[in-house]
Amino acid sequence: MAKYGKDYVDFGMMTKPDLQSTPRIIELKESVLADNNKDAQDLREQLHREKTCLINLMSGPGSGKTTTLLALHKYLQGRISWGVMEADIDSDVDARTLLKAGIPAVQLHTGGMCHLDADMTRQGLTALADTTDAHLDLVVLENIGNLVCPAEFDTGAAVKMTILSVPEGDDKPAKYPLMYEECDIMVINKIDTLPVFDFDRSRAEKYARLRNPDIQIFYICARTGEGVEVLAEEILRRAAEWNA
Repeated sequence: MAKYGKDYVDFGMMTKPDLQSTPRIIELKESVLADNNKDAQDLREQLHREKTCLINLMSGPGSGKTTTLLALHKYLQGRISWGVMEADIDSDVDARTLLKAGIPAVQLHTGGMCHLDADMTRQGLTALADTTDAHLDLVVLENIGNLVCPAEFDTGAAVKMTILSVPEGDDKPAKYPLMYEECDIMVINKIDTLPVFDFDRSRAEKYARLRNPDIQIFYICARTGEGVEVLAEEILRRAAEWNA
């Protein structure tokens, strides 16, 4: 038998693995998602009983989620009691902005996680309820700015809404299909920049409806208020239907 130095291994001398000792493989993602889905359904049923409509608002960073909420406030205030849970990895900039506008809000820090799950949402709802004496008929969860992870985790929301801004491009529904498969509403924001960017409305709609034929599409400019009233009416309609 050939001699080998210390830097060599004689694989022929190694014993075959005992198949009985082969480790069991656990698909953690599937397990985590299954557990979260059950928790989310329990939370959704609880919110239905309590007559609170939860909207999970998702998008990439910089699409204008907070600005859209500020624009919606003009049409929601006085017509429905509502509040916002702001989720970010760090900072409280957005929550402070909403509070300054008179909107009940809490800031949720995810500790580096790129999404919220049902249990985090439940904690946020409890914290938000503690900030006001009024029952909230509508709560918006402004999720982490990310087009991938938030779409995977059910938060217990009654409505899922995503914002796509014109500068991001019309191909996002093709590149990030799950987001648009999951959402009930797609808001295309910053339409005042259409003359500047190569954004094709029909292509964006085609890609989105290829993933989700039933998705509702609204065009707005949160900065100027264009189209926001129509979106607000749809939100009010859905909240009333959920809380009936």
